[in-house]
Amino acid sequence: MRIIPAIDIIDKKCVRLSKGDYDTKKIYNENPLEVAKEFEAHGIEYLHLVDLDGAKSKHIVNYKVLEQIASKTTLKIDFGGGLKTGEDLRIAFESGAHQVTGGSIAVKNPDIFRSWIKKNGSDKIILGADANNEKIAVSGWQEESDKDLIPFIKEYQKEGVSYVICTDISKDGMLQGPSFELYKRIINETNDIKLIASGGISTFDELPRLAEIGCEGTIIGKAIYENRISLKQLENYILSKV
Repeated sequence: MRIIPAIDIIDKKCVRLSKGDYDTKKIYNENPLEVAKEFEAHGIEYLHLVDLDGAKSKHIVNYKVLEQIASKTTLKIDFGGGLKTGEDLRIAFESGAHQVTGGSIAVKNPDIFRSWIKKNGSDKIILGADANNEKIAVSGWQEESDKDLIPFIKEYQKEGVSYVICTDISKDGMLQGPSFELYKRIINETNDIKLIASGGISTFDELPRLAEIGCEGTIIGKAIYENRISLKQLENYILSKV
């Protein structure tokens, strides 16, 4: 299972929210590159970079931060937040994104999202399936759609999607543990999906459980910043799997 730390960006700073609520913003570092380099120094190869300004303004905003991290580290970055047009996508890839995540676009403009998958391939485009009470949420989680989570994933599986990031919004940033049962159901009901678990991870012991369920990766945010999981623990975990 891949370990994927998260950096969420507002005003070019590294922040965390609780349940996606912008009013709960807490700044952890003024310099996201510094944070990324620290991850890299501990043997981490992947990064989940979220443009929260972009998610709110519905177009890519913090691509300079992406460019900086991509050019000054070897981290493979999946980038999301506010990607709405082919131009946003082009900027993200040209700025150094290894993969991009589309969430709201997959709900609101499925034709555009399908064209991204066709043009770039399923290894480059991740489906962002963020849900509250198993209903897909959009627009930086400000709105709930009428789409049910598992059918939504299955729908895009038919279109060739293989990577899915699923965040249970009720758990995100709450440090109360991830939605093991939900992830188990998604994996059981969708064959061959590469599921990346996100939201609620609070202790190191949860990681082997997520791996056991069959998660392909896990995104860890606040647990790192609040020192619930140390980078040394993650480094040892990665080394033990080599």
